[in-house]
Amino acid sequence: MNLTQSRPFVIHAVMIMAVLGIGIFIGTQTPAGEWYDGLKKAWFTPPGWVFGPVWTVLYILIGWVGARKILYGGQRLLWVAQMVLNFAWSPVFFGLQLTTTGAVIIVGMLLVILDFIRREWRSDRTSALMFVPYAVWVTLAAAVNIGVVVLNDTL
Repeated sequence: MNLTQSRPFVIHAVMIMAVLGIGIFIGTQTPAGEWYDGLKKAWFTPPGWVFGPVWTVLYILIGWVGARKILYGGQRLLWVAQMVLNFAWSPVFFGLQLTTTGAVIIVGMLLVILDFIRREWRSDRTSALMFVPYAVWVTLAAAVNIGVVVLNDTL
């Protein structure tokens, strides 16, 4: 394999490692902790052990899609926008304990993800489909966040 042929592989690997690395770093710096454990949560809130494996898979998919946007074009700005919102959510929700602001961020993130899927559907169906599990998970996470706001009267 020559340098030209290895370029897509390198870009995919770097993007996956970057997204996964930043996500893991933010997750370890802003853990749920006692504060979150003490909150009332909706009945559909997943158990804590689910989040690490799910986000690992999602960050791999997000990184792969990011590499596709670098290599082949498409909705680069929307990809960056969802990533900014994604990486902002944990520090705001867990770090600053701003549940309502977290809800605004995660709903905004979901809207950007859905817009990304809609805009990429015809031109890059692979990227759009790779974002579907992300949209499903963020929908659940947004509902959990909103549940925390409502159940704990933190409006």
